[in-house]
Amino acid sequence: MKRLARWSGIVLMAVVLGLGAQWVLRHVVFGPSLPPGAETGASAEELGEGLEVVATDLDVPWELVFLPDGDLLVTERPGHLVRLGPDGTVRWRTQVPGVRAQGEGGLLGLVLVPGFADEGEVVIYLTAEGENRVERWRLDADGELSHRRVLLDGIPAASFHDGGRLAVGPEGLLWVTTGDAGEPGSAQDLSSLAGKVLRMTLEGDAAPGNPSGSRVFTSGHRNAQGLAWDTDGTAWVSEHGPSGVSSGHDEINRLEPGGNYGWPQVRGDETAPGTLPPALHSGEATWAPSGAVIHAGALWFGGLRGQALYELPWLELPGAALPGDEPGRTDQALAGALRVHLFEDLGRIRQVRAGPEGHLWILTGNRDGRGRPGEEDDRILRVDPELLRTAAGG
Repeated sequence: MKRLARWSGIVLMAVVLGLGAQWVLRHVVFGPSLPPGAETGASAEELGEGLEVVATDLDVPWELVFLPDGDLLVTERPGHLVRLGPDGTVRWRTQVPGVRAQGEGGLLGLVLVPGFADEGEVVIYLTAEGENRVERWRLDADGELSHRRVLLDGIPAASFHDGGRLAVGPEGLLWVTTGDAGEPGSAQDLSSLAGKVLRMTLEGDAAPGNPSGSRVFTSGHRNAQGLAWDTDGTAWVSEHGPSGVSSGHDEINRLEPGGNYGWPQVRGDETAPGTLPPALHSGEATWAPSGAVIHAGALWFGGLRGQALYELPWLELPGAALPGDEPGRTDQALAGALRVHLFEDLGRIRQVRAGPEGHLWILTGNRDGRGRPGEEDDRILRVDPELLRTAAGG
């Protein structure tokens, strides 16, 4: 019996070591890889001075927002809110009270409340002691925060999978992405705020018309970190698939009211009753997608482990129908192969935004404990999307 137990232990250790070696080879030794079937896009060398560095030496930045006067607001995960001039000059850096930066948590999402030019109000997503919260603050020109209001608390928090993206949608409502906080089953539990996309008013109430009658708009998400809207007003999210040995199957999802996107029941092309398939997934490759934007005829998103800027060509197809659509609906659709720009040139890309001049603004995330920061990291860069296509031969 002891001999059997000993051999069982040896076999188990061999399996674990084999899988561990496979993971190390796949993710550490070889690093990020180009997804099968993807097109190679522009490199930093090809772009030359067209890839402009705007700001340097940021401390684990997470979100980038444009102010009405042309300045920028950036959140840094340790809890700092930073105001930058258009040339990257730091005007001020202020500490947001109550932030507890742990693992992937900290000061994350940021959005301006409509009417910011008059009232100066912002909404932030932060990790506090034992929870994630959505708070509304008044922010003055010198960086002083006041008139705090908690719009939503009790969002599950953990060292991993905290979600955190905020956006005001085209209908004027506040959208919030949450992660499963390391408890996959919570993504299927409609009574939990974890693993969801929430839709609420700017006062914190459930949005009128939410299919659940609560703040929950969709469920079954592992860790969504990108939100974007097409010209029809439909929301899309980018989200992380499994990690570890089974990593891959990151997703781009088109949000249907009340949709269940399957985590942890299904991944990739798998199906289950009551779940919706992704519009696109990464297969065995890993994007680890973060911020996303629909701009200049494409859906763009940043890759963390993928270390790239991804471009998905976008097309209006009259009469096209995606899964779940009624026939004859005019819709936005993904069209063409995924194109991979700046592969391994900038490291981890946390956010991509469309600037007021039409350029793409890129926020790196190399100081988050998983990257290899360079001397000037983290940085904000910008580039003309047409220059990316020209340099790539597109």
